[in-house]
Amino acid sequence: MRLAILTGGGDVPGLNSCIKAVVMRAAGNGWDVVGFRRGWGGPLHYNPDDDGAQERWLQPLTPEIVRTIDRTGGTFLHTSRTHPGKVKKDDLPDFLAGSPKAVARGDLFDCTAHVMAVVEALGIDALIAIGGDDTLSYAAHLHEQGLRVVAIPKTMDNDVYGTDYCIGFSTAITRSVEAITALRTPTGSHERIAVIELFGRNSGQTALISGYLADADRTLISEVPVDMDRLANLVMEDRNRNPSHYALVVLSEGCSIEGGDIIEGGAADAYGHRKLGGIGRHMGDILTQKTGVATVNQQLAYLMRAGPPDSLDRMVATIFANLAMQHLEDGQSGVMMALRDGNYTTVPANTCVQGEKRVDVGELYDAATYRPSVRYALGKPMFLY
Repeated sequence: MRLAILTGGGDVPGLNSCIKAVVMRAAGNGWDVVGFRRGWGGPLHYNPDDDGAQERWLQPLTPEIVRTIDRTGGTFLHTSRTHPGKVKKDDLPDFLAGSPKAVARGDLFDCTAHVMAVVEALGIDALIAIGGDDTLSYAAHLHEQGLRVVAIPKTMDNDVYGTDYCIGFSTAITRSVEAITALRTPTGSHERIAVIELFGRNSGQTALISGYLADADRTLISEVPVDMDRLANLVMEDRNRNPSHYALVVLSEGCSIEGGDIIEGGAADAYGHRKLGGIGRHMGDILTQKTGVATVNQQLAYLMRAGPPDSLDRMVATIFANLAMQHLEDGQSGVMMALRDGNYTTVPANTCVQGEKRVDVGELYDAATYRPSVRYALGKPMFLY
């Protein structure tokens, strides 16, 4: 059997542990493994008619090659936000220009026929896709086209629908709590207000849990627009009540001010997402205007997903990999690995597109005070959603 594996979307700690576990188990079965490099950009740019090795897009994977990759974060195979079903003209590989395998759909090109041709040319029997809902939604589409696909969810935001946990979340929370705690030092020394912006586009889970565990004074999430007058009053109460005369505000990059939009910029990626970031500084400036207190503005950004995985992400990544291999060994595909109610399981591969995973504001958040509110934990998942 010949197996392919790829990682798409944002990098998270734990991806290399997952890749290594797949390769080691496949080697024990006598299976051949190749890695598509740069996510879905690998099969999109691989040219079956080119006799060259095309190392930029394809990587042989053996136990010797992956022996040490689990010691580092990120993804050994690199990644991208490519969507072969929605390729802009400027991003279309030259060899696909005018090809019937690149079907024009308005201003975009659907290159799914080419991807399937690449899979056939390389003799790939099954593919393991590791990614968030964007990456995995295309994997589910390929399964519908006849390719044996197994999906593994990863996202720092823990927002893939259908699983309680995604690879990368625990490490991101750990990094965030450590950074928030450390920022108490300069904030307290100067008696200021810290405004700490975390990654989190549509889901505020990362900010919610990080703010909760770091005991931030106020936590702002993507799901609840913010009244800046009310926030300013609350934060000043926090600062005045603190013997060290400072306050901490943690927020999601996707949160917004009441009556305003989220702050984003740049061109949209293949999945329609523009880059978020800047709401923390904007809110910090407003807080300074309203309170007269200077702010410490800090975007944690990529530091949240930097470095090696913690033990939980290593474990989940490794078990997800072995569960995926178990299904392929049993002749099963078209499934996504999942954790539900504390148990490893699987759901249909297209589950990720059947709903949205967001913070349950009524259960976990006090929108009036901008604080996590975990009053009833009985029966809730370990990470609360």
